[in-house]
Amino acid sequence: MTVAMVATLAGIAVLILLSALFSGSETALTAASHPRMHQLERKGDRRAGIVNRLRRRKERMIGAILLGNNLVNILASALATSVLISAFGEAGVVYATVAMTLLVLIFGEILPKTYAFHNPDRVALLFAPVFRVIVAVLGPITDGFQIVIRGILGAFKVYSRAEEDRARALEELRGAIELHPGSGNSADQERAMLRSILDLNDVEVEMVMRHRKDVVALDADLTASEIVDQALGSPHTRIPLWRGNPDNVVGVLHARELARAVRAHAGDLDSLEIDRITARPWFVPETTTLIDQLQAFRRRHEHFALVVDEYGSLMGIITLEDIIEEIVGDISDEHDIVPIGVRRQRDGSYLIDGDVTIRDLNRRFDWELPDQEAATIAGLVIHEARIIPEIGRIFVFHGFRFEVVGRERNQLTRIRVSPAEPAVQELPRRSAGQAG
Repeated sequence: MTVAMVATLAGIAVLILLSALFSGSETALTAASHPRMHQLERKGDRRAGIVNRLRRRKERMIGAILLGNNLVNILASALATSVLISAFGEAGVVYATVAMTLLVLIFGEILPKTYAFHNPDRVALLFAPVFRVIVAVLGPITDGFQIVIRGILGAFKVYSRAEEDRARALEELRGAIELHPGSGNSADQERAMLRSILDLNDVEVEMVMRHRKDVVALDADLTASEIVDQALGSPHTRIPLWRGNPDNVVGVLHARELARAVRAHAGDLDSLEIDRITARPWFVPETTTLIDQLQAFRRRHEHFALVVDEYGSLMGIITLEDIIEEIVGDISDEHDIVPIGVRRQRDGSYLIDGDVTIRDLNRRFDWELPDQEAATIAGLVIHEARIIPEIGRIFVFHGFRFEVVGRERNQLTRIRVSPAEPAVQELPRRSAGQAG
């Protein structure tokens, strides 16, 4: 074996090593934990900062890695072919093809990628400085390739839309939440909280507000002593005041301000001017998302808002506590009036108050009832049935059996819900009712 042949074989070994470096680093840089890299960068880790900067232009990084990997693989194959042809003649082409396929596949692809897959953060941090230089050198070439690629994709009307990228990232995050380790009630609650945070941008205040029928509001034209008596008898700290009709809210009375005023006017409550201690009402549209309302609460340093529809009619109230409860679940203190809401029956069904929200049921029991058209379980039954059913009517839809158990005037107060029998087919929406 000549010196030149030995040098060529050594060069092939070095090129296969470089191929392993490119392949493993590609896997590591794309699979490394983005949250962990972000945290490490915040703590001052310089290499983590390099990883994050490389990933911000992922197409450029991947293009540079693929370009370098293909260069070394092709060059290694060419050198091996040259050596084996000189040793075995024309049969050397076959030998070179088989040998290089096995070597590149095992040592240049599978082995380094497997190791990088199991240790992505370690490998990414180790080789990030090297690939910063490689991307800087090969980046201009890959930028030219990207222009050609975008032109080809554009000709076939294949585009990457920002909203699609955001939706994909959101779905990945939801998938990561579902894979959150742990079992039992505690892990289920953690997953529910994380899902609720992601939903804040999609849920409107009308879905979680307290409906006007449940809102305690006082007539501002009552005497001061009457307002004080009714306000102190209420479990709420903020009470809307209306004048003329309940839609005309003129102020919001805070229990703390009222207590101060009562103390200052002890013995002569009728001289108390209620209008002077009420705050201006803050109205928000029912279509406001929870994330926007949460930010508005923080910005205005307020915890209470009145929800109105497009015609300006009062729909209900939304508080900071309502939004927090949407994330963490019910929060009750000694002054809260806690409704029973849901009662499990011996036959496996659930007796549910009509004003229980669908989102609470889905979160509590892992159901998938739709909440786009109705906020409460009673609203869902009315929406699907297209009527306000009488007591005893039974409906089957969305995989559940709904029986109307209680009704007061035009309001469904109680519904029995149970999983539908597998043999029962869902009934058409306009003819779903049947006598119970």
